[in-house]
Amino acid sequence: MTSSVPAALMAASELTKRPVVTLGGEAVAQVKDVVLDGAGGRIAGFTLAGRGLLSGPLRKSLPWAAVHALGVDAVMITSADALEDKSAVASWEEASGGLVRGARVLTDRGVQVGTVLDVVVEAGREGRVVGVEMSSTEAMGRHERKVFLPLGDRPAMTGDTLMVPAQDTEHAVEELGELATALWRKRLAGPGGPGVPGEERIS
Repeated sequence: MTSSVPAALMAASELTKRPVVTLGGEAVAQVKDVVLDGAGGRIAGFTLAGRGLLSGPLRKSLPWAAVHALGVDAVMITSADALEDKSAVASWEEASGGLVRGARVLTDRGVQVGTVLDVVVEAGREGRVVGVEMSSTEAMGRHERKVFLPLGDRPAMTGDTLMVPAQDTEHAVEELGELATALWRKRLAGPGGPGVPGEERIS
């Protein structure tokens, strides 16, 4: 893992209706829902809808392994052959609902600091979950204010609870545009950040 500023960041909810486009320029579908691998801290894939106002859900899905790149304006794939049966991401969809909305954010000191409103992902080829938008609690001194919290490489998700190191709350920011800098500062702090000796980051 490098200490460089992350690529463009976007909320997972903003990816809905984003076109799925081949490298040849053909728009073959649009994103219906983002399916997350909570344990791996990455996008597992997308369920899809057809293009146009009257198009409904497709019986196809797009596993992350078949994505060429996640761009700020489109999800890029090499060709329409990258689309697979809907069941290819169904198991992830069933297991990943807690990370997106309603999960409580609990520190390793046992303090609830917020509730997840949305997930923030990084553009590019890795599909990494790099942060969450959450409604904060009084424990952060910002009761019921929306803040963005940077996450480590593999968020610890258990049931409907997202576990974070207490010191990570010091990097919370109030605007999505500030999150990239917060992530850069967190990465510069080193593996696990101060106060978590011996923790290794997996890249």
